[in-house]
Amino acid sequence: MSDEEETDLSEWEQASTKKMVHYSFGFLLIIFINNQFNLYVFYYYEVEIGLSVGLLFLAFIIFAIWNMINDPLIGYLTDRPFRWTKKWGWRFPWIVIATPPYFLCWFLLFAVPENLVNNADQWMLFWYFVIISCLFDSFYSLYATHLNAGFTNHFRTDAERRKASVINRLVPTSLQLAMGLTVPILYVYGDRNSMILAQSLIIFMLIISVLILIPGIRESEDLKERFFRGYESTERASFFKTMKSAFKQRNFVVALFVFIMFSLANTLWAASGIYFMKDILRLPLYNAVFVALAMFCGFMLFIPFWSNIVRKKGHVKVLKLGFLLVAISFLPGLWITTLFEAIIFAFIRGFVGGSVGISIAPAIADVNDENTLTVGKHQEGTLAGIRTFFIRFALIFQAFVLTIVHYATGYNPDPNATQTPLAIWGIRIHRALIPFILAILGFIIVMKWYDLEKEKTIVIKQKLKQLRL
Repeated sequence: MSDEEETDLSEWEQASTKKMVHYSFGFLLIIFINNQFNLYVFYYYEVEIGLSVGLLFLAFIIFAIWNMINDPLIGYLTDRPFRWTKKWGWRFPWIVIATPPYFLCWFLLFAVPENLVNNADQWMLFWYFVIISCLFDSFYSLYATHLNAGFTNHFRTDAERRKASVINRLVPTSLQLAMGLTVPILYVYGDRNSMILAQSLIIFMLIISVLILIPGIRESEDLKERFFRGYESTERASFFKTMKSAFKQRNFVVALFVFIMFSLANTLWAASGIYFMKDILRLPLYNAVFVALAMFCGFMLFIPFWSNIVRKKGHVKVLKLGFLLVAISFLPGLWITTLFEAIIFAFIRGFVGGSVGISIAPAIADVNDENTLTVGKHQEGTLAGIRTFFIRFALIFQAFVLTIVHYATGYNPDPNATQTPLAIWGIRIHRALIPFILAILGFIIVMKWYDLEKEKTIVIKQKLKQLRL
């Protein structure tokens, strides 16, 4: 079935390109802040704030456990009609409500009070991190749950989802590059105020992005009605019953395990980046700008290439190939010794990353559609919360690996220290080898058990049209 045929047959309203562009600004707040958290938070508290790595590991465990409880609970509690739903929409109000406290908590995460930093009792600093990070994640989860879930609802056909997925990668990736230069350019090793300034500028840019996002997340009357239909005809199940139902669907479970593996790999790779630049390449952080530019160019230049392949072969085949290529792209971290090498392999990583970037959102939407057909109502927010519940293991895993490796290899947290050869190898292991192993496991899982190919998804969409869902 061609894109044109699918569009003609669709009984759903079609989303405009303008709407897709506006909607794409929302993913900047998810993709960029996730990267910032993975890149800088553990390092910032270990090296700049001076919190002992043992307490930091414990704090990350508490933070991750809170995330695991918080995400599915928020998804479940807010993924239903409220008094204001018919007027303001299903997901739009939650996204708007979440953003101001989300930004405030992000700022406070870096702007640690001076008296806590200088206090000999590190437990006060420990509890500050735990409280602020958990508050931050609560509002982040409220925002991300409804933005991610809304993608399935706003963009219904494969053609729309492919196009929106490309835009959702091109726009945030372009903006992320510009915003991502803020920390490398302004931050100076050993100067906390430079990091606070950089994050303040980032928040200002994110506020502008939210204002641009608003037209994209407004829900039409038809969309609101489709939400209500499922809840008028089905009984509201408990959270645990909803989770049990989701885990009976093989594709949901397969997708979940694959996302966990790749989240673990990418989180660890990103968190290792500043250590790699400072301790292996022995360069100021502003050199990360050149690496980021190379990855950006590799990603952007080949988006038309991957988009064309997705259109011909389908997003599932491209996603599977992409998982393999991304796994292999972790390995060069084992031998890179110069900035030039880092730039070359970053370009390659950007190229292969584009395959996953434009095909993963349609795949998630397929899994959501299968669930909607099975249970008879939309519960994408709950599913997003369940996914996040398990993916948050990545935070515990990241903290665990960094802590164990740094202890075992004698890593010196002094910003001006020269690391031993053993500590250098420790960084290479958590930057490259462990992420590669995890990603290969994810690739094997998706190849063996995922079966939502194009023919099956067409049947699912046709049945959803008949049910007016």
